Amino acid sequence: MSVPPRISFEFFPPRSLEASFKLWETVQMLAPLKPGFVSVTYGAGGTTRKLTHEAVTAIGKNFGLNVAAHLTCVDATRAETLEIAGQYAEAGVTELVALRGDAPKGAERFTPHPDGFASSVELIEALAATGKFTLRVGAYPEPHPDAADAMADVRWLKRKFQAGASSAITQFFFEADTFLRFRDACVKEGITGPILPGILPIENWDGTKRFAARCGTAVPAGLDDRFAAAKAEGRSDALSVDLCVDLCRRLMAEGVEDLHFYTLNRPYLSRDVCLAMGIEAQAGLVRVA
Repeated sequence: MSVPPRISFEFFPPRSLEASFKLWETVQMLAPLKPGFVSVTYGAGGTTRKLTHEAVTAIGKNFGLNVAAHLTCVDATRAETLEIAGQYAEAGVTELVALRGDAPKGAERFTPHPDGFASSVELIEALAATGKFTLRVGAYPEPHPDAADAMADVRWLKRKFQAGASSAITQFFFEADTFLRFRDACVKEGITGPILPGILPIENWDGTKRFAARCGTAVPAGLDDRFAAAKAEGRSDALSVDLCVDLCRRLMAEGVEDLHFYTLNRPYLSRDVCLAMGIEAQAGLVRVA
């Protein structure tokens, strides 16, 4: 029997009381699977800085998980961004996911703050200089919307590692070969740091397609028909789990040992995929006051 992979999960901060309950339900369900770390996102344009900080500290305190906070440089000066990082350090947070960040709502492209970091590489360099954090970064197995070509993403990722990143987490993708080709290109470029594939269990097919279109993620032919048939037969979740487990197993067969799940604060599919891959929940892991 193969060794189960190391896993991690991504959550996003709640914006309402109902969303708070959903987040805590998600964390309570997935924490017993003993992830190596969990991450909490920033809203587009840095709109959830305070909420992200609250969620990060609460998850770490109440569930004993290693929490990595997303940090971007959108609409903030260098001093403001480093102040936020300092607040995380004071709260005992030792991991950050350092990202350039998406453009604020209504803006077509990212524009640096006049006194802010101009890129993710500048942000990573400044955070690394503090000596306070383990830094994870983003990676793009399919061309980023702002990239000239696929190799531009590889070369930029190399600069992130040179700036102080310890590992990278990819944007989600549908086919194992997409990640494997990217990994091979990174190795050829001289990148030696670990690259974790980002896995998105498909909770809602129409929503996933819209998300893929915004991210530049290629959608395989035939998935539309498969999800239409599954929906008609009431087995959409079963199809999602099967597809995700197959993707993960293909990656593991090619030497991948770490999987990062984008949960969208909906725990059931991620849990079922992990259980199907032999990851056992640890009894007795309870929330502490």
